[in-house]
Amino acid sequence: MKKIETALISVSDKTNLKSILQILKKNNVKIISSGGTFKKIKKLKYKCLEVSDFTGFDEILEGRIKTLHPKIHAGILNKRKNKSHLNDLKKNDFENIDLVIVNFYPFEQTLKKTLDNKKIIENIDIGGPTLVRAAAKNFNDVTVITSIDQYSELIDQLKTNKGSTLLEFRERMARVAFSETAYYDSVISNYFNKNSKINFPQKKVIYGNLIEKLRYGENPHQESAVYSQSSDINIKKLHGKQLSYNNYNDIFAALTISKSLPKNKGVVIVKHTNPCGVSILKKDLSSFKHALACDPISAFGGIVSCNFKVTKTLAIELNKIFFEAIIANGFDKDSLKILKLKKNLRIIDASYLQLNEIFKFNSLNNSILIQSEDRKSLSKKNFKIVSKKKPSKSQLDDLIFAFNVCRYVKSNAIVLVSDLSTIGIGSGQTSRLDSCK
Repeated sequence: MKKIETALISVSDKTNLKSILQILKKNNVKIISSGGTFKKIKKLKYKCLEVSDFTGFDEILEGRIKTLHPKIHAGILNKRKNKSHLNDLKKNDFENIDLVIVNFYPFEQTLKKTLDNKKIIENIDIGGPTLVRAAAKNFNDVTVITSIDQYSELIDQLKTNKGSTLLEFRERMARVAFSETAYYDSVISNYFNKNSKINFPQKKVIYGNLIEKLRYGENPHQESAVYSQSSDINIKKLHGKQLSYNNYNDIFAALTISKSLPKNKGVVIVKHTNPCGVSILKKDLSSFKHALACDPISAFGGIVSCNFKVTKTLAIELNKIFFEAIIANGFDKDSLKILKLKKNLRIIDASYLQLNEIFKFNSLNNSILIQSEDRKSLSKKNFKIVSKKKPSKSQLDDLIFAFNVCRYVKSNAIVLVSDLSTIGIGSGQTSRLDSCK
């Protein structure tokens, strides 16, 4: 156990700060802080020493330099039982810092709010990640907290251990801390690459937030989880059983196709990531019936994605068949009542999902294969008619629709279309003849 005597607090998110200050005061912990955090602590009427008074060095460069000082980092990084380190501290009149509580400038949130490059750059935190990395490296002697979600556990540690923390806790917090700094830097790295229109840099960093640990993967002996590059996956489960790996796989495939269809139009039915029926007829009910008619046998136990809001009339038809999940751009109240009669049916609202700059990943061991998603919008301008006989307008419309569906079908792929609806989809065959059959 390590007794906490001095804490450095520098947080962008000041939520629940009072709960930490209360426990630190109870354990007579000296608090050091700077900038907005120092002002907040004083406003809450707790004792606090400003960093500039602690170091004897004023903030400079409009606050860019606050905690980047030897007295701060020596206090964090020194090994408490190392004689050479202790001599250095004594010689320079430095003291230990036992607890570092830091969360970073909101760089990711800033990207969502503005396109102003100057504002974005100013929200790249330098001092915060430096403090966190130093404290995490020296977890044997220092506790590092990087999220308000960790406050309650820190409070429990201090209560249970009379102002001290356990090594196991410090090591676990250090592991999380390095993930936080790596994630933070990866978002910044991706921003600069995106800004420079570089999709495939020399070193590729992929980041994500855990959305959900799944019961298992494609098979029961496989582990699985779903991650997102934002804090949310932007699809909402309104009802039904927990989503599985296979469900997510099919849902992603269905939504990829749905979002390629004309706005607020079309139905896609997917089974094992392949479409088994697609239609873009104007009337929603007709669109569903035509998509289903393409291959009603494969549709059983599949996933339906409606590129529009589901109403009562369609819900009645949907409930006549067993589907694993139904996705739509919203559901009216009557349709939800009807669909919820099936206890296990997964109802997914994808109203807020936007597909932009998507990349597909495939992997083997330590290698990752990446390509941009095929989201080219097809129109008559993309086609050159070289035959003497010219297609009619309806034939050309069907052809463009067929091309669009075909690119989402695993090769060898054959797609037969009539009246803006698929009437046959042959997928994933080693022979085109078998696909056509």
